[in-house]
Amino acid sequence: MANDKIVIRGAREHNLKDINLTIPKDKLVVITGLSGSGKSSLAFDTLYAEGRRRYVQSLSSYARQFLGQMDKPDVDSIDGLNPAISIDQKTTSHNPRSTVGTVTEINDYLRLLWARVGHPVCPNDGTLIERQSVDQMVDRIMALPERSKIQLLAPVVRAKRGEHKEVFKRVQRAGYVRVIVDGEMHEIGEEFALEKNKRHSIDIVVDRLIVKPSIKSRLFDSVEAALRLSDGYMNVDVISGKMLNFSEYYACPKCGFTVGEMEPRLFSFNAPFGACPDCDGLGMKLAVDEDLVVPDKSKTLAEGALAPWKNSNYYTEMLEQACAALKIPMDKPFSKLTKRQKDIILHGSTKKVKFHVTGDFGVNDTTQPFEGVMDNVERRYRRPMSKFMRDVMGKYMTELTCSTCHGKRLNEKALAVKVMGKGIAEASDLSINKALNFFKGVKLSEQETMIAKPILKEVRDRLSFLDSVGLDYLTLSRSANTLSGGEAQRIRLATQIGSNLSGVMYVLDEPSIGLHQRDNDRLIASLKRMRDLGNSLIVVEHDDETMRQADYLVDMGPGAGVYGGKVMAQGTPKEIEENPKSLTGQYLSGKKFVPVPLTRRKGNGKKITITGAQENNLKNIDVDFPLGKFIVVSGVSGSGKSTLVNMILKRALAQKLNNNSTKPGKYKSIRGYKNIEKIIDIDQSPIGRTPRSNPATYTSVFDDIRTLFAQTNEAKMRGYTKARFSFNVKGGRCEACHGDGIIKIEMNFLPDVYVPCEVCHGTRYNSETLEVTYREKNIAQVLDMTINEACKFFENIPKIERKLQTIVDVGLGYVKLGQSATTLSGGEAQRMKLAAELQKLSTGKNFYILDEPTTGLHTDDIKRLLEVLQRLVDEGNTVLIIEHNLDVIKNADWLIDLGPEGGEGGGNIVATGTPEEVAQVKESYTGQYLKPVLERDTKLTKEAKD
Repeated sequence: MANDKIVIRGAREHNLKDINLTIPKDKLVVITGLSGSGKSSLAFDTLYAEGRRRYVQSLSSYARQFLGQMDKPDVDSIDGLNPAISIDQKTTSHNPRSTVGTVTEINDYLRLLWARVGHPVCPNDGTLIERQSVDQMVDRIMALPERSKIQLLAPVVRAKRGEHKEVFKRVQRAGYVRVIVDGEMHEIGEEFALEKNKRHSIDIVVDRLIVKPSIKSRLFDSVEAALRLSDGYMNVDVISGKMLNFSEYYACPKCGFTVGEMEPRLFSFNAPFGACPDCDGLGMKLAVDEDLVVPDKSKTLAEGALAPWKNSNYYTEMLEQACAALKIPMDKPFSKLTKRQKDIILHGSTKKVKFHVTGDFGVNDTTQPFEGVMDNVERRYRRPMSKFMRDVMGKYMTELTCSTCHGKRLNEKALAVKVMGKGIAEASDLSINKALNFFKGVKLSEQETMIAKPILKEVRDRLSFLDSVGLDYLTLSRSANTLSGGEAQRIRLATQIGSNLSGVMYVLDEPSIGLHQRDNDRLIASLKRMRDLGNSLIVVEHDDETMRQADYLVDMGPGAGVYGGKVMAQGTPKEIEENPKSLTGQYLSGKKFVPVPLTRRKGNGKKITITGAQENNLKNIDVDFPLGKFIVVSGVSGSGKSTLVNMILKRALAQKLNNNSTKPGKYKSIRGYKNIEKIIDIDQSPIGRTPRSNPATYTSVFDDIRTLFAQTNEAKMRGYTKARFSFNVKGGRCEACHGDGIIKIEMNFLPDVYVPCEVCHGTRYNSETLEVTYREKNIAQVLDMTINEACKFFENIPKIERKLQTIVDVGLGYVKLGQSATTLSGGEAQRMKLAAELQKLSTGKNFYILDEPTTGLHTDDIKRLLEVLQRLVDEGNTVLIIEHNLDVIKNADWLIDLGPEGGEGGGNIVATGTPEEVAQVKESYTGQYLKPVLERDTKLTKEAKD
């Protein structure tokens, strides 16, 4: 068999219908199709899963025990398979210590660079720090006040794991009597054991002296001895004073500021040597936030301005008595109190106050200083009476920038070292494209250039790869947990480009997500570069441009879920366009398209206005969001869309309407929020986290179905209530599997096997419950229906039929009523949430927010999604979407385009108006790409209407 193809036979994983498929190797292959048609089942659950399994099977049994067992996909055979690497959309890390720099390993090279060619500069006076000589050290010690008692210490072990028995033997042989271990003094003859797995610090007490002129000669000898013992380092413990650190390496001659050992770990915020001591290298500290404690400063103390105390009689009494004693008016708005009065309320008084308050244990008479509300919250959070109290007080805490390192994460010693005038934290705060320019322009001495050359090459290469996949707006210091799925995927893609592997099968999941059309060309060029190295790229994608640039297309269909799982067409993009069976081909050729509204809504004349938005890269902008319209916020990646909508608008509305405690990003004011009743965020998070959750329970239609079954004659005769038809509680469920329908069997040396319950055979219910039927179907058979089938089955029950119809309207008719929520994709979960919203009786005053809802959706799915969103707006609601997809943008009533660039070059409003108006703005990248699409599709829409 030829070795230039991957041949799949009999693939049946999930909804795949026993398909046979031949895919060319060393090509860019795009698998497309409707959401739920089996693309991921083919690419990830079949091709990647089998490639990974075969690789793991080739390892030794010792190595395999650490990797876990891998299930074999349900496929007859796959020939010509290469080792597989998956680059999916899972967020890189939820760890607050992970940054773009650590994930890409660029930080490792930067730490090495600063350690080898960095120059320490004193933060106090700007003096360039040079190495210290023994004479300088002796002079510094002799400058201490006369009669000062000092101990000269040689730090032989610093924060290293182990028992260190050899160190103690060496100390004893050298004739020293005392050591300080982890801060405690010990005689060398004492018996004590150190824990092997803990970090320890050991200092030898070299000499103990009283500072006076006559000790200089002895001091000189002792200093030399200490430096010999600890390889050039010495500490001087000034009794009742500050510890002095000396080094033969770097120390400021004016103020004595010492940098210490110049090694890579000094520049790591994840190591105790480099991390800021106050925030432990996080850059942020959890502290009480005044804005959360006093959310409405126009209220008086009597009206409950202090949120933590307003529902407590005990603290209200205490506040009243404190205000009376300290002469603070309770009927004056908090904002109009004097600075001293506010300070007492928030942080307490030194003056003692007599309190007579009624608590849980009766009347309490005390005389004590008044504890301010912020100090009270801090104390009750740090030393809570219960977990509940800690959670309650946690609502008034927020992450604030560390006041010691100012968010830089490193201690002052690490921040003092400069390369080309920049500290490592300053270099990490540059955007990728600026960092690339900085490292290309680094000028060093001849010797330093030889040392730094291989390091700089690695740094420049890695930054170039990040730039090539459209991530030039990110900074290396950006937290990994703030990255979108698409950004995280492109970072891993950049890492793989840098590895220069060949003969590998890469499987990617929609790498274009979150990427503006302007940056798409760079991404496609990167994919082609990987292909040209001799790799096979299998890309699950819906993006038009990526599909047109692919070498080979596979179109799955014809429908989704149980109606999908077949290969509808395969071949070059041109062949797909000409294939009448291919839905994707019809959209590529223009035979099908997403229509453009020929008129735009005028809205209801009201608006919400955000003024002075300054969070992240936003440039103090004022933004109007007209109500009663379909609004889209667009702009290149990193232009500030998510910051404006998710961090400021959404949080500010939630705070004003729902008293939400999450603090919004920085802005001056919000007006017009009283024109809406509710803010509803419809994201792509799962609708349930356990297999017990399903579409029927989420949309509450299952309650109506259970009520219907309870009203049947058979159920009434048996005395069954609707609780009998729940698989979550005892009574009607099968107790052998507790209503799960499956039982987990643990297998030694093999993966766990899930088998249908032998008692209920997977139905979840006991036999008595299943005897009750409605139209000859029992409750388990109803849950096994697709929503399309159920809609027809319950057509005579309007309440149930209406709810099911909304699920069909959002394009999820193929999903089964009882299908586990954990098996739904992000796009399916989002549309299920939309269906739940459509079921509710609308007041026309809701504000819906969706962040890139087209993720994972085919053009035909987008068409259906737009119809649903337009229905919500037609009812008088406002829908706001962050989106790059031009089919969505062209359907907006109002467009807000941010930019013009990403990162520091963004944060401004480039254009606002209807899509037609924005398309005329030359400065708008969105407008440039929108203009031809709008002209083509407006013409097609008019022709279709005629």
